[in-house]
Amino acid sequence: MSLEKRQFSALDHFLINIDTGIRTMFGAPEITERVNPAKDQVETELNDSEKELAGRLMRINHAGEVSAQGLYQGQALTAKLPEVRQQLERAAQEENDHLAWCEKRCKELGTHVSYLSPFWYFGSLTIGAIAGKAGDQWSLGFVSETEHQVVRHLDEHLAQISENDHKSRAILEQMKEDELHHAVIAEDAGGANLPGAVKAAMKVSSKVMTTGAYYL
Repeated sequence: MSLEKRQFSALDHFLINIDTGIRTMFGAPEITERVNPAKDQVETELNDSEKELAGRLMRINHAGEVSAQGLYQGQALTAKLPEVRQQLERAAQEENDHLAWCEKRCKELGTHVSYLSPFWYFGSLTIGAIAGKAGDQWSLGFVSETEHQVVRHLDEHLAQISENDHKSRAILEQMKEDELHHAVIAEDAGGANLPGAVKAAMKVSSKVMTTGAYYL
């Protein structure tokens, strides 16, 4: 039986999730065929403050992608419809591209990824599983709102990073395009508009992550 036609059991999905978590937290994610958008960008000299800021912001974005993996994997575990699970898993694989690009850029800027990656991953995994349990329309609505909030963060980072940092900017621009695409897919698949209180709670959770990753 081909892998494409194989029907995975709940145990299969659980084991796949463990493997994904390990890869996410320890720097060996399964990426797609896409080329790093920073590959052909010229590395320009940044002053110390520009380099430090860019490093911290890319660390935040890496932490955000770790959280995204946990979120998507948690939702895929509890998604009720196979087609919804497949959409979540494809989106998660594309988020892995972001994870790899951000990690590489952090190293180039002379900084580390967040020391709190396991916390970001398992916290988001739990939230994702709960969202999935609530029903596919709410799970997809959660994806849509998450992606829209990420896009706003990316816009803020693009406004802060030096115009001369072409590599970081190329990565963030591609990430922004992908996140918007994931939001549209979730909405077209039937994602519900979340209550205001849930959106507010998501913003608070995001603030905790961005602040923690900025320093750690």
